Amino acid sequence: MPRPASRADIPGMHKVRLAVRENPLTTSAIREEHYVPAIESTGRGWVIEEQGEVVAFAVGNSTTGNIWALFVHPDHEGKGYGKALHNVMVSWLFEQGLDRLHLATGTGTRAQGFYEATGWHFVGLNANGEAVYERFAERNP
Repeated sequence: MPRPASRADIPGMHKVRLAVRENPLTTSAIREEHYVPAIESTGRGWVIEEQGEVVAFAVGNSTTGNIWALFVHPDHEGKGYGKALHNVMVSWLFEQGLDRLHLATGTGTRAQGFYEATGWHFVGLNANGEAVYERFAERNP
Protein backbone atom coordinates (compact mmCIF):
# COMPACT_ATOMS: atom_id res chain seq x y z
CA MET A 1 0.00 0.00 0.00
CA PRO A 2 2.74 2.57 0.82
CA ARG A 3 5.03 3.51 -2.04
CA PRO A 4 8.25 5.54 -2.09
CA ALA A 5 7.70 9.29 -2.19
CA SER A 6 9.03 11.45 -5.01
CA ARG A 7 9.35 15.20 -5.53
CA ALA A 8 6.00 15.18 -7.29
CA ASP A 9 4.38 14.04 -4.01
CA ILE A 10 5.74 16.91 -1.92
CA PRO A 11 2.80 19.33 -2.39
CA GLY A 12 0.40 16.56 -1.33
CA MET A 13 2.60 15.59 1.60
CA HIS A 14 2.73 19.18 2.81
CA LYS A 15 -1.03 19.51 2.41
CA VAL A 16 -1.47 16.52 4.74
CA ARG A 17 1.07 18.02 7.17
CA LEU A 18 -0.86 21.29 7.31
CA ALA A 19 -4.20 19.51 7.83
CA VAL A 20 -3.38 17.48 10.94
CA ARG A 21 -5.07 18.29 14.23
CA GLU A 22 -2.32 17.09 16.55
CA ASN A 23 1.30 18.25 16.32
CA PRO A 24 0.30 21.01 13.88
CA LEU A 25 2.86 23.28 12.28
CA THR A 26 2.67 26.55 14.17
CA THR A 27 5.23 28.34 12.01
CA SER A 28 6.53 28.16 8.49
CA ALA A 29 9.68 26.45 9.82
CA ILE A 30 8.98 23.45 7.57
CA ARG A 31 8.34 24.35 3.95
CA GLU A 32 8.02 22.22 0.83
CA GLU A 33 11.70 22.65 -0.08
CA HIS A 34 12.68 20.93 3.19
CA TYR A 35 11.16 17.67 1.97
CA VAL A 36 13.59 17.30 -0.93
CA PRO A 37 16.72 16.40 1.06
CA ALA A 38 14.60 14.47 3.55
CA ILE A 39 13.37 12.06 0.86
CA GLU A 40 16.37 12.13 -1.50
CA SER A 41 19.58 12.66 0.50
CA THR A 42 19.30 12.10 4.24
CA GLY A 43 16.51 9.54 4.14
CA ARG A 44 13.45 8.31 2.37
CA GLY A 45 9.74 9.00 2.36
CA TRP A 46 6.63 6.95 1.62
CA VAL A 47 3.10 7.95 0.73
CA ILE A 48 -0.34 6.42 0.59
CA GLU A 49 -2.75 7.73 -2.00
CA GLU A 50 -6.48 7.52 -2.48
CA GLN A 51 -7.83 8.42 -5.91
CA GLY A 52 -4.49 9.94 -6.89
CA GLU A 53 -4.24 12.20 -3.83
CA VAL A 54 -1.67 11.80 -1.03
CA VAL A 55 -3.58 11.10 2.18
CA ALA A 56 -0.73 9.92 4.44
CA PHE A 57 3.05 10.01 4.47
CA ALA A 58 6.14 9.15 6.48
CA VAL A 59 9.78 10.26 6.27
CA GLY A 60 12.73 8.77 8.11
CA ASN A 61 16.33 9.97 8.30
CA SER A 62 18.77 7.16 7.52
CA THR A 63 21.74 9.13 8.85
CA THR A 64 20.46 10.04 12.31
CA GLY A 65 17.62 7.56 12.79
CA ASN A 66 15.16 10.40 13.35
CA ILE A 67 11.55 9.91 12.36
CA TRP A 68 11.03 13.20 10.56
CA ALA A 69 7.33 12.75 9.82
CA LEU A 70 4.43 10.32 10.09
CA PHE A 71 1.09 11.94 9.33
CA VAL A 72 -2.37 10.88 8.15
CA HIS A 73 -4.91 13.38 6.85
CA PRO A 74 -7.74 13.67 9.42
CA ASP A 75 -10.30 12.56 6.81
CA HIS A 76 -8.42 9.28 6.39
CA GLU A 77 -7.65 8.28 9.98
CA GLY A 78 -8.57 4.83 11.26
CA LYS A 79 -7.74 3.02 8.01
CA GLY A 80 -4.41 1.56 9.14
CA TYR A 81 -2.38 3.95 7.00
CA GLY A 82 -0.23 5.18 9.88
CA LYS A 83 0.73 1.66 10.91
CA ALA A 84 1.44 0.60 7.33
CA LEU A 85 3.72 3.60 6.78
CA HIS A 86 5.36 3.15 10.17
CA ASN A 87 6.20 -0.49 9.52
CA VAL A 88 7.70 0.16 6.07
CA MET A 89 9.74 3.10 7.36
CA VAL A 90 11.06 1.39 10.50
CA SER A 91 12.01 -1.75 8.57
CA TRP A 92 13.83 0.28 5.92
CA LEU A 93 15.71 2.36 8.50
CA PHE A 94 16.93 -0.74 10.34
CA GLU A 95 17.90 -2.32 6.99
CA GLN A 96 20.19 0.70 6.50
CA GLY A 97 22.23 -0.51 9.48
CA LEU A 98 20.86 1.78 12.18
CA ASP A 99 20.66 0.35 15.68
CA ARG A 100 18.54 3.11 17.23
CA LEU A 101 15.66 5.25 15.97
CA HIS A 102 14.23 8.27 17.76
CA LEU A 103 11.43 10.80 17.49
CA ALA A 104 9.72 13.60 19.35
CA THR A 105 5.99 14.27 19.46
CA GLY A 106 3.59 16.49 21.33
CA THR A 107 2.56 15.41 24.81
CA GLY A 108 -0.97 14.26 25.46
CA THR A 109 -1.46 13.25 21.82
CA ARG A 110 -2.78 10.09 20.23
CA ALA A 111 0.66 9.79 18.64
CA GLN A 112 2.11 8.87 22.03
CA GLY A 113 -0.26 5.91 22.34
CA PHE A 114 0.44 4.90 18.75
CA TYR A 115 4.20 4.83 19.26
CA GLU A 116 3.96 2.98 22.56
CA ALA A 117 1.65 0.39 20.97
CA THR A 118 4.12 -0.14 18.10
CA GLY A 119 7.18 -0.82 20.24
CA TRP A 120 8.65 2.59 21.04
CA HIS A 121 9.94 3.46 24.51
CA PHE A 122 9.37 6.81 26.21
CA VAL A 123 12.68 8.47 27.13
CA GLY A 124 11.54 11.80 28.60
CA LEU A 125 10.79 15.34 27.53
CA ASN A 126 13.08 17.43 25.36
CA ALA A 127 13.83 21.14 25.82
CA ASN A 128 10.69 22.00 23.80
CA GLY A 129 8.48 19.95 26.12
CA GLU A 130 7.90 17.24 23.51
CA ALA A 131 7.79 13.56 24.40
CA VAL A 132 10.91 11.75 23.16
CA TYR A 133 10.79 8.10 22.13
CA GLU A 134 13.37 5.61 20.94
CA ARG A 135 13.37 2.16 19.44
CA PHE A 136 16.23 -0.28 19.04
CA ALA A 137 16.89 -2.82 16.31
CA GLU A 138 16.09 -6.40 17.17
CA ARG A 139 19.20 -8.44 16.57
CA ASN A 140 19.18 -12.19 16.17
CA PRO A 141 22.08 -13.92 17.95
